[in-house]
Amino acid sequence: MPADVTALPPIAILGAGSMGGAIARGLSRSGLAGGGVTTTNRSRAKAVELDGLDGVSSVALEEDPAGNTDAAAAADVVLVGVKPAMVPDLLREIAPSLRPEAIVVSLAAGVTIATFEELLGDGVAVLRSMPNTPALVGRGVTGLAAGSKAGEDAVATVRRLFETVGTVVEVPEAQIDALSTISGSGPAYFFLLVEEFTKAAVGKGFSQAEARVLAEQTFIGAAALLEASDDDPAELRRRVTSPKGTTERAIAVLQEAKLDEVFAGATDAALARAKELAQGV
Repeated sequence: MPADVTALPPIAILGAGSMGGAIARGLSRSGLAGGGVTTTNRSRAKAVELDGLDGVSSVALEEDPAGNTDAAAAADVVLVGVKPAMVPDLLREIAPSLRPEAIVVSLAAGVTIATFEELLGDGVAVLRSMPNTPALVGRGVTGLAAGSKAGEDAVATVRRLFETVGTVVEVPEAQIDALSTISGSGPAYFFLLVEEFTKAAVGKGFSQAEARVLAEQTFIGAAALLEASDDDPAELRRRVTSPKGTTERAIAVLQEAKLDEVFAGATDAALARAKELAQGV
């Protein structure tokens, strides 16, 4: 670890499922988890998936029923990754065990900062996060919203934590649901495009294996080119689209399908559902 990089304080991840587990792996890889990371899962079968990670202790609640409170009591930063319906009971369970000046971070969709602050009481800095699944490979995007008691130092600490698994975008809580329709759900939109592109390739006579390589590697390569370029996507598209060429004809068909309206409608539908979930519907 570089000398000018400050290690993160002790961290607990309560309910380390796919997202919490991805964060634990990112922390382990980063070398920044100097204070140690404790993860909890209900079953030993899930806990064992995180065994052996450098700097990470994995606890199975079926073997250690006090695992959540013990982990929370030993941590300066507590990530809550259980299912939304389980959050209130967990917060009531750990509230008496939290350290003074503890930072609690929600990974749970639809649970408001106000709910966390009400159940945890005074003195607890709360932040709400919305990571996405590319965090599993260290390329995630995490939306981060600070609660009323989260100061600059708390925000900076949590930002560094999530930067171990990708990029962080700070937003007001009012934008978290909207953010979830873009970066949160976005990987599914991308995978759907790859699926359909693969089907189109099969329809052109390629084998399933050939079609998959053509579709996947084209999208992966295009994303890498975009990342390496200083130009925006529209300019890169124009460079591929020769006047009166084959790509221009294909792009015209896609534009006639009003993709702008399709994506706007899709994200609007996702946002409506996020609001329903927040109301417990």
